[in-house]
Amino acid sequence: MNSLDGYRPRAAWMTTLMLTALALVNFLDKIVLGMVAVPLMRDLNLSPAQFGVVAGSFFWLFAVSTVLVGFLSNRIQTRWLLLAMGIMWAVLQIPQAIFSSMAAFLVSRVVLGAAEGPFYPVSVHALYKWFPDKKRNMPVALLNQGAVVGLLLAGLLIPVVTHHWGWRMNFVALGIIGAVWSVLWLCVGREGNLVQRPRAHAGADASPQKVPYRKLLSNPTILCVFFLGFAGYWMLGANMTWLPTYLEKALGFSGIASGRWFALVIAAAAPFSLGLSWLSQRMLARGASSRNARVRLLCAAFAGGACLFFALMLPGLAPVQKVAVFALAGALPTVCFALAPALLSEIVPDAQRGALIGIHTALASTGAAIAPMLIGRIVQAHGSASAHAYELGFATSAAMLILAALAALRWLHPGRSRRTSGEQVATSAA
Repeated sequence: MNSLDGYRPRAAWMTTLMLTALALVNFLDKIVLGMVAVPLMRDLNLSPAQFGVVAGSFFWLFAVSTVLVGFLSNRIQTRWLLLAMGIMWAVLQIPQAIFSSMAAFLVSRVVLGAAEGPFYPVSVHALYKWFPDKKRNMPVALLNQGAVVGLLLAGLLIPVVTHHWGWRMNFVALGIIGAVWSVLWLCVGREGNLVQRPRAHAGADASPQKVPYRKLLSNPTILCVFFLGFAGYWMLGANMTWLPTYLEKALGFSGIASGRWFALVIAAAAPFSLGLSWLSQRMLARGASSRNARVRLLCAAFAGGACLFFALMLPGLAPVQKVAVFALAGALPTVCFALAPALLSEIVPDAQRGALIGIHTALASTGAAIAPMLIGRIVQAHGSASAHAYELGFATSAAMLILAALAALRWLHPGRSRRTSGEQVATSAA
């Protein structure tokens, strides 16, 4: 059987575009809290530390639901799981437009986080049913650009909506957008049926075997991928929560200007994520090992981003220069969100892929739960109007990126892990 049996490019890319649109909604839901932080903190009388807790609460059940739905995605078609998510997100926006107490708002964010947690692993698992291994970097990179466009639109539109109709109206608008996507997906969403080639010596009729989860979860390559994801989500959680406030309260931009600068920072990530993903895929097509084309490239991006986060603390930088440095710092590591799942799919059997990507996202997302709270404490301790306070917080992202890159360079070897797992396992890394 050919490894491309079942590969239908037109349907595959239509699914990619629909899931990219859902990623846009997903990240609008995530970033809206950071974008309305200043008026929300004022209206709800929240300190920076309290706001950090509310922001981080989105990820409290994120991990649990991600793992549970990840295992369900091995048995239930992803098209129905994604439809359920879209509907739940739309419904859960309304309470956030109504509640006024910190406790009620926190509960709303916790439940929404649980509903949104499984989105990324289920979407990646759905795409991998449409694309073979060597064609997987770009569709997942495009999926991630939905997040970039969502953050870009957030920076441009949320401050305007807040200025004219109040911060609560943003949640009403998000509920409507989620409902529209759900109707469209119900009409056009389909399940991929790509069949991968069995191992040569396993026989044409051999069924893919499973690897014990204890063996997968103790594999150094898989653990390193988890750590890379943790560092990437740490940076993402820190940036989404605190960058808008940093721009407005520390660098002195107005609310509207802060939104535009935020959009520019987010837009900078798109060419780097797509370009590095394309470069990796090109290297693979020309015969480079995954260790070179994915692991070393990803580690170089992490190291570059970390150095730039530290550079924010250099004396003498003007606010606009700091925005430019931040944009590059946040852009380089985003290639992780395309390459990390691809690394997992190389050594995990297709029948277990949904669960492992779910576990990866669950563990990685704890970084996004911890970072906003820790940075909130740092900002409160050093003064919420001090740029240095926020930059100390962002330096924690740099430290995480460096540690993850060093671990990956030492222990992340996809080829070695495939041999250790046993060549009789029919994975997608044929």
